[in-house]
Amino acid sequence: MKKPVIEIIQQIYDNFFRLTTFKKSKKKPDFPKIGFLVKQKRTEFERSMGFKMGNIGYYEQALTHRSYLQVYTEKPVISNERLEFLGDSILGMIVAEYLFDNYEQNQEGELTKMRSWLVNRKSLAFCAKELHLEQFLMLSFSADQSLQKGNETILADAMESLLAAIYLDKGMDITRNFILERLIPLLTNEMVMKDTNFKSILLELVQSEGKESPKYSLIDSTGPDHEKQFQVAVTVNGKQLGTGIGKSKKQAEQEAAHSALELLLEHHRIIITNTISPTEQANQS
Repeated sequence: MKKPVIEIIQQIYDNFFRLTTFKKSKKKPDFPKIGFLVKQKRTEFERSMGFKMGNIGYYEQALTHRSYLQVYTEKPVISNERLEFLGDSILGMIVAEYLFDNYEQNQEGELTKMRSWLVNRKSLAFCAKELHLEQFLMLSFSADQSLQKGNETILADAMESLLAAIYLDKGMDITRNFILERLIPLLTNEMVMKDTNFKSILLELVQSEGKESPKYSLIDSTGPDHEKQFQVAVTVNGKQLGTGIGKSKKQAEQEAAHSALELLLEHHRIIITNTISPTEQANQS
């Protein structure tokens, strides 16, 4: 006699959990000290962060870029990538909690856009710079050169790793306070919005929502060759989000992206209202 389908499914389910071993939670990992946060460096780091460290090993781990493993051979060390994974989740949760509590009238889609804006790579790199985090990172020479040339990924990853280190060392309440008191004011400050590469910002925002990359198309061009004006439209998933006019196609595309961002972030506190537009920037130069 054949077994009912529900019994077969139940048997598979039971066998899966019998064969699969799930690790029980254990005490927090105790990362060994590497030794580069010596007394003076430690004091400078604590002053920059605004708190006293407990387990220095957590923070030295958070400040160790994977490139440093190629040049440091005195003792076994690992990079900050595992901490980055943990810090990313912690940051996302606390920012979501902050938006949920403070933007009661906004729906899920709007809150998602706001969170994407606040925790993207550019915003995290900005916070890392404001905290002078680059002064404490352990990097190879080539990675340091990349950082000097504006590599934001290194800084953003280190910022997330630092949050994980604070969590492991101080717990969730202290980590939440650090994010709300130190990072959120930076993230929502108009200075974060000063970046005039609106195309890059728009691209990152729509990709974080799983949408197609923005497409720019020339609508019109007027005027003599030496004084032409170009009008460009930007569309996402077939929907036009903004248009822009400029003395070059690139400038018009930036204006169109700026217009699209204003539309997407309208009525939010983080709306781009105090930025210097590409046209204004061109007029000032």
